[in-house]
Amino acid sequence: MSAPTATPTLRLWQQQALAKMEAWESGTFLVAAAPGAGKTRPALEQAVRLLYARKADRIALICPTAPLTRQWAAAAARLGVNLAPDATELTPPAGFHGVAVTYARVAQSAERWAAQCLESTLVIADEAHHLGEELAWGQGFSLALGRAKRWLLLSGTPFRSDATPIPGVDYDADGVAQPDYAYGYADAVRDAVCRPVTFIPFDGAMSWRVGEETVEGSFADQVASDQRAKRYRTAISTELAGALPKILGDAHRRLTGLRESSHPDAGGLVVTADSDHARAVSAVLHRITGSPPVVVMHTDTQAHDRLARFTDSTEPWIVAVNMVSEGVDIPRLRVGVYATTAKTAMIFRQIVGRFVRTVPGRPIESSWLYLPAEPTLRAHAAEIDRELVPLLRRKEDVDPDAMLDDGALEQANKTEDEAGLAPEWQALEADMAPAAQLDLFGGATPIKDPEPVMTAPSAAFGAPAALPANGGGVAAPPAVQDVPLWQQRQRLRDTRHRLVAELGRSRRASHREINAWLNGRVGIAKVDDATIEQLEQSIDVLHDALAGRA
Repeated sequence: MSAPTATPTLRLWQQQALAKMEAWESGTFLVAAAPGAGKTRPALEQAVRLLYARKADRIALICPTAPLTRQWAAAAARLGVNLAPDATELTPPAGFHGVAVTYARVAQSAERWAAQCLESTLVIADEAHHLGEELAWGQGFSLALGRAKRWLLLSGTPFRSDATPIPGVDYDADGVAQPDYAYGYADAVRDAVCRPVTFIPFDGAMSWRVGEETVEGSFADQVASDQRAKRYRTAISTELAGALPKILGDAHRRLTGLRESSHPDAGGLVVTADSDHARAVSAVLHRITGSPPVVVMHTDTQAHDRLARFTDSTEPWIVAVNMVSEGVDIPRLRVGVYATTAKTAMIFRQIVGRFVRTVPGRPIESSWLYLPAEPTLRAHAAEIDRELVPLLRRKEDVDPDAMLDDGALEQANKTEDEAGLAPEWQALEADMAPAAQLDLFGGATPIKDPEPVMTAPSAAFGAPAALPANGGGVAAPPAVQDVPLWQQRQRLRDTRHRLVAELGRSRRASHREINAWLNGRVGIAKVDDATIEQLEQSIDVLHDALAGRA
């Protein structure tokens, strides 16, 4: 395939990270960059360089979720690299340069993948903090891909609150992770790569009842440890007009102002405690706004589709439970409400990361995040303007909730953060109001004009004119594609599958019989081995057979 001729521009920090990778010959390279800064691009540029230089012959891109595999495949296609998303084998299909799969799939097939892994396989691990040396995903990852010469690890929060080391990461004597390249929030805002975020803590007089006892207090007051979770739950209660509903009203007024004045499709996000809480928040927003918000929960099989539709729409509000961490890229989000009971530093930073992404073609504008003025959350907000490095992994920071996924996290929110909440607990009254604002970067750092960017076509780095063909032994597709190769392939396979079923019904033959006949006609052992041309040929054969010409 010819070298890309018009790649998008690279940000300065991405160029710097790539320059540092030039001396990287083997082992692990960890890039710790703020969410929204653009870690995907330098990783793919490095992959292109290694493929051009014949230092890698395939890519194994591993990430937390299946939708992310497709995002990576689409991004790679823009650079002329074809990744097969959600593949079942490490060996890529014909015409592809690699695969993009989830950590779970690798762990399930670790032994088979280990047999297919070569030293020349380039491993890219997105959101590498999901891996732990002592846990199933980390162990499966190490077993499956241990033979690869290079591991490129990416993370916006490269530490684990359960204190388990991340495979391949170097730590100093104090347990501090040592990234090979780090780019923090403050850097990203100063360089106009990410939005500045203003935190708006809300607090006020609250009261709740436990048994026969009534307790009163605000977040500024000292309360007994067994009352803290009850105080927090009172603040995010949807049943008290003066609690979360009042804050949602304030947040909606801010969002409405943005949409009317300067950003017509600006969006808002509420992160809730659990599924029941999400439904209750949705009902409150419906009353406030006059229309129901989009609701996404991990238990909904259509959740990712709902997220995608919201991203491309102009709808104002989305309510989510555990669906807004890595890979959720909704740049139009400008207003958020933090109403989840999860308070770990990692989850907090992941949620903040949803509001820092910029919109191409728009000026760098602030976002606002409303959050309970609970001491732990205020501390996270006050500290987040510090660099992500040093990235601590100390035992005293252990929080077992931080790395749980989806339903497990929802259950952990109930059992851990609300320990002591009894059935007889009842929120009584609340009069919440936004308190003094906390600017993410202290309000002292002016935002620069957008940083200079450098056009960086991969061929400029001494690359030969064409990428090598992969193990399929066919010429790679053109670098610029209207439709990525993996989507072309999927559409052809879907059409082939439909026509095989149709021919089977007309000939009263099984799907297996028609497949075997068809594979013989086009000269393949199985459909997974078929090239684009062979898939197209098989469709022509099927059309002829259905028309009585074969």
